[in-house]
Amino acid sequence: MIEKLKQYQTMVMDYVQMLQDVRVLVAAVFVVIVLLISWSGVKAIDTNYGLQKQIAQLQQQNAVQQLANTNLKLQNEYYDTPQYLELAARGSLGLAAPGETELIVPESVALAHTQNVPDPDATQAAKTKAKQPAYQRHFQAWMDFFLHRQSS
Repeated sequence: MIEKLKQYQTMVMDYVQMLQDVRVLVAAVFVVIVLLISWSGVKAIDTNYGLQKQIAQLQQQNAVQQLANTNLKLQNEYYDTPQYLELAARGSLGLAAPGETELIVPESVALAHTQNVPDPDATQAAKTKAKQPAYQRHFQAWMDFFLHRQSS
């Protein structure tokens, strides 16, 4: 037991002597400085990456807004054309061009001769629902029931 304590004491003394050596202290300080500089560089790179993401997002928003502005400008130009004025006069005022005869058809007669066009979203939902396993369809039916939703 005493031998182990002496070995431990000599080992501790060796480490103390090693730490008193100037070369070891200089190496330790150098390693700490290198780590601090590296950490600072990593933080700068991370900050730049975040800023670049924000810039890209803002540029995309700017491009979308420019497209919306261009669309509105084209729409305003369309509203100034004679074609739009003619369509607006026909639709809202019931006017016709010279020589045209206007026929007024009752709504019930017009709707009696229409065909139902299948909704593409509904057909796509039906196909997707048919591809689901039975347990998923049952679960979805129960969720619709409990949440008072129309069946999806």
